[in-house]
Amino acid sequence: MVWRIGVDSGGTFTDVCMFEDASGEVVVWKVSSTPDDPSRGIAEGVQQGIENIGIAAGEIAYLGHGTTVGTNALIQHKGVKTGLVTTEGFRDLLEIGRQKRPDLYDLQADKPEVLVARSLRLEVPERVRHDGRIETALDETAVRDAARAFKEAGVAAVAVSFLYGFVRPEHEKRVLEILREELPDVFLTAGHEVAPEFREYERMSTAVVNAYLGPVMETYIHRLAGRLKALGLKVAPQLTQSNGGVIGFEQAARLPVRTVLSGPSTGVVAAQAIGQMTGMDRIITFDMGGTSSDVALLHDGQCRLTSEAIVHGYPIKAPMLDIHTVGAGGGSIAHIDSGGLLKVGPQSCGAFPGPVCYDKGSTEPAVTDANVVLQTLNPTHLLAGRMAIRQDLSKAAIGRLAEKLGLDVMATAQGIIAVVTANMARAIRVISVQRGHDPRDYALAAFGGAGPLHAARLARELDMQRILVPRYPGILCAMGLLLTDLRADFATTRLMVMKADILPAIEEAFAGLIRDAGRWLDNEGILPASRRLTRTVDMRYQGQNYELSVPLPDGPVTKATLDALVAGFEAAHKRMYGFIAEGETVQLVTFRVEAAGLVRKARFEPMTDQGADASSARIGAREVWMPEAGGFVSCPVYSREALATGNRIAGPAIVEQMDTTTVILPGMTAHVDAYLNLILEDA
Repeated sequence: MVWRIGVDSGGTFTDVCMFEDASGEVVVWKVSSTPDDPSRGIAEGVQQGIENIGIAAGEIAYLGHGTTVGTNALIQHKGVKTGLVTTEGFRDLLEIGRQKRPDLYDLQADKPEVLVARSLRLEVPERVRHDGRIETALDETAVRDAARAFKEAGVAAVAVSFLYGFVRPEHEKRVLEILREELPDVFLTAGHEVAPEFREYERMSTAVVNAYLGPVMETYIHRLAGRLKALGLKVAPQLTQSNGGVIGFEQAARLPVRTVLSGPSTGVVAAQAIGQMTGMDRIITFDMGGTSSDVALLHDGQCRLTSEAIVHGYPIKAPMLDIHTVGAGGGSIAHIDSGGLLKVGPQSCGAFPGPVCYDKGSTEPAVTDANVVLQTLNPTHLLAGRMAIRQDLSKAAIGRLAEKLGLDVMATAQGIIAVVTANMARAIRVISVQRGHDPRDYALAAFGGAGPLHAARLARELDMQRILVPRYPGILCAMGLLLTDLRADFATTRLMVMKADILPAIEEAFAGLIRDAGRWLDNEGILPASRRLTRTVDMRYQGQNYELSVPLPDGPVTKATLDALVAGFEAAHKRMYGFIAEGETVQLVTFRVEAAGLVRKARFEPMTDQGADASSARIGAREVWMPEAGGFVSCPVYSREALATGNRIAGPAIVEQMDTTTVILPGMTAHVDAYLNLILEDA
């Protein structure tokens, strides 16, 4: 027996998905996360999971892991004391940025906290021109003085980012050598290592974020590796990147900035795989966990990959799936703002103390408490009986909120659901309507521990007619780790105008990137037959500020390749902006190579149709408050594990399973497809 394990560590629960290659058996497990030391919760989850199926850790053939450690450290500003070495005259670039206001019309809007204090942003004389000429040699004495200042200040990490370090990195490399001599125990990173591309502010920000998170991720990864080794794990574990692929622990510790969307990215990867199985190529993913909701749009079965994003206020130049996050999860706290209005989130009660119903000391009601009061969630227990909860505490907490609002308890609980639904709908409109996509043309793929619980109302809010609830929605991010490949991205900026004589320059740019990709694949032990390289070019019209990514056709770079690039750019420009600027000069800006190492993945076989009758899966009924029905209505409750392919259910109904609960509203129907996904459709 060959078991593969995926583990996703979230803010509230740690999810474990185990897959056996030969039989296709899937076992899922959940344990509470341990925010004080996430590695402990992961090790406990893996240990309980393997004990549950009766194997030893040494029998595990693969372990993939997604984490929010870097993300949470960035959000909560719990990184380390960081220093910055930069070109003389540019110490304030990190604070000035692009001189953009966070909100154009909000006079009180605050910019995100600068991660490096001004006293620790040190300049050194050096200057490389845009064409690679050295105008001012590096002052090594100034670098050593800066290192001593950092040592005296007690910094734990240093970022190095020079103005044209991406064109000619010798100065940055020499600074790293000197800093290693002077500060042997300090985490070091340089702009040319993490983002060898133009745009000095974004590159500096990326280097700083990498340094700021470096020691945090190093400590976490080394601690987790030790715990897994103590369990008897023999394979090298892998960690998810923001681009949906996985990398080894060593590289993840060196480049933590590439893991800031580690957790949600694998959910999107799994949704892509499920979409391919079910024939759905237009999907909006809705991943609602305990702390936040993550949404992404899949067009033609693929999620858009972006090379730059702003993550919690900080620009990061790193390949990542285009995922939008909003602070709306099961643990989001309901409160009344200064204007007397009901608000939900972004504050979260997390894993501890958790919602009021957990009976761990919390007194502020969360979204989970509202669902417990409405009885859309089981009012006595969660996790298939493993976790007892107290509805009376939830009612009391929401009752206190209701008194302040002048409403009754049930109206207040339903109001919490309505507010959080509006928050999530707003997030989906950002990735769909605001980018020219009509959500009515897409299916809503609901997962995460709370996704299926809220999907029906969210779909109706957006007038979406179909909902896809995967077989194991609560642990889909963990399952995604069993469906992804090793992956790394390489880039270089070489600004040139589109014309026939640039063919040698294009070949040279890609040759260097392909060499770098080959070294990475060698280090990861990927055999030649399992290697895949994808080439793209970021292009724009001369004078534009932003680029569009265009695929480069396979094969040698020829005149036909240039024609294909122009055609691809014009198609992308028309799709994004609605027009083509005939006769305008086209520029090639940044060249990219994506390297993938194909690995064995979990695979799922279709099941035989067992007929429409779902009565054998019915396990009872309970009164559920549904405003669509005018109040409490008796809903049949079904066991998800007992539902078979072909079974049909008419709403209102509740479907329970260990990792989530699915609500089917009045007027909706649901059926189980060949892969045991639950498909909800509005009449």
